[in-house]
Amino acid sequence: MAHEGDFHSLLQRSSVAGIVPLQLEEREGRLNENIEVHGTTVIAVKYDRGVINIGDRRATANMTVMYDRAEKVLALDDYTLLAISGSYARAMEVVRYLRHSFKYFERSQLQPMSLDGKLSELARVIAQGLPLAMQGIGGFIPILSTYDIQSNEGRIFFYDGMGARFESAEYGAAGSGSQPIRGIFDYIVKIKKPFHQMNREEALREALLLLGIAADLDTATGGYYVVPPLAKTITAEGITDVGEDELRELIASLPGRN
Repeated sequence: MAHEGDFHSLLQRSSVAGIVPLQLEEREGRLNENIEVHGTTVIAVKYDRGVINIGDRRATANMTVMYDRAEKVLALDDYTLLAISGSYARAMEVVRYLRHSFKYFERSQLQPMSLDGKLSELARVIAQGLPLAMQGIGGFIPILSTYDIQSNEGRIFFYDGMGARFESAEYGAAGSGSQPIRGIFDYIVKIKKPFHQMNREEALREALLLLGIAADLDTATGGYYVVPPLAKTITAEGITDVGEDELRELIASLPGRN
């Protein structure tokens, strides 16, 4: 006779035997249908006054376009931007956490968190999500851009899936559309000039062109064909949105877009 605490045996002897496994199978099927929404391509490039971040507005779930107004370039504080690709839900959770963490540190310690502290905090939350990411849930890859007041320059950092961080001298890109355009960044730097020597309009124009090429080569990237991308700059004065009218004007002037 089964022990009173043997719930599985109780179900087998009851009139509901056989129903529970079916319900579990149906539930599993519903969970499998609940595919994560992902952000796609984000780009960060330096320019002579700081850093420009742009991201297309498309969010996808498998082969379906779920949303075309997604915001993938988000401010963490007055001098820090996070451009996100991968799991949109996980990215929003991390952004909320980092905003709270930075503000709490500033209020409790009566000084802003150091740049190294911010970078380490982001690395820690990426690493914490690794077990789920390895199961195909919640994986995301960010680019962190900041204006370093101490060194008086814009800086770009990117991460791998385990939280290791790297600093880029000129640019960063993440998301499904970033792979096909990686070589083009180097081509621009070598044939034209380094991004950090470009003015704002030059750097923004190159970033938009790169995003358009990514959209041509990657079906998950929306580019700027329907909705203008989201673009922000970060300088010694802080973070500023690039207006939609300016973006549309620049997009119209790009090669092959007339």
